[in-house]
Amino acid sequence: MKIAIIDDYQDAFRKLECAGKLAGHELLAYTDTEKDPAKLAARLQDAEVLVLTQQRSKMPRAVIEKLPKLKLISQTGRNANHIDMTACTEKGIVVSAGGAGNPNPTAELAWGLIIAALRRIPQEAQRLKNGQWQGSVGSGLSGRTLGIYAYGRIGSLVAQVGKAFGMRVWCWGREGSTAKAKAAGYEVAPSREAFFAESDVISLHLPLNDGTRGIVTAEDLARMKTTALIVNTSRAPIIAKDALANALKAGRPGRAGIDVYEDEPVMNAAHPLIGMDNVVCTPHLGYVEERTYEAYYGAAVEQILAYIAGQPINVANPEVLKK
Repeated sequence: MKIAIIDDYQDAFRKLECAGKLAGHELLAYTDTEKDPAKLAARLQDAEVLVLTQQRSKMPRAVIEKLPKLKLISQTGRNANHIDMTACTEKGIVVSAGGAGNPNPTAELAWGLIIAALRRIPQEAQRLKNGQWQGSVGSGLSGRTLGIYAYGRIGSLVAQVGKAFGMRVWCWGREGSTAKAKAAGYEVAPSREAFFAESDVISLHLPLNDGTRGIVTAEDLARMKTTALIVNTSRAPIIAKDALANALKAGRPGRAGIDVYEDEPVMNAAHPLIGMDNVVCTPHLGYVEERTYEAYYGAAVEQILAYIAGQPINVANPEVLKK
């Protein structure tokens, strides 16, 4: 079968152990992202199986309807909101989406951004490369207040590390989230206003959905200290459009660590946060780690093998099996 893997930025898939299970099949890996639906459809017109790397590319009806040979979409991870499921079902295309993600790599990256931003590691490393010595004084963690917005699988890990560093850790979020935080022994902020105004570091760990889009507002950011840091390793649209860049320019908060952007991939530094001296930016590295890739793509491979064997698994559109 012709199996296309798209948005594989590092051409990682074919080097993974799990890829060996597809020996005998034709693997076509694309390391760039094609955003034009017509061009994407043309690229994939001969594919019988499509492997999607997380939510890096949307699969709208405009693409699905132009893929006559496509039989299976094997999604890495369970989130398939970027796929037009109705169009797939109408075309008889099975969508398999399974495998739980590992929260550790994203939690680790969140702490990498926190420490890098507070200690100005990228700036000082660049000064050293430029032949200079120290140029700034960093901020420590002990005794500071760490705010966790959404105490879930990732947020709980970030909280544990903050506690180990001697930080005061408190949480904010919906009732289910704050209940888990309380059960784990963490403080819950008395109000949303206090959470944003009194936290020295805020780490965001909300999933993106209709209820969380733009949930962090310009008003929230304006309450933050001039010395505070906000870190987003979740999804960019949970912060209101343009609010963070404007807030940083105004000085509240004073710093940010950002791993996610509204329109990815970001090329040619074409984003207002990139290049700002008070922001540490990384290119959506949260889950980009060897074992996580092996697990994500490994699950996608098992879905392909199950489909070939006539027993598809993790089917997100089960009604297609009745056709």
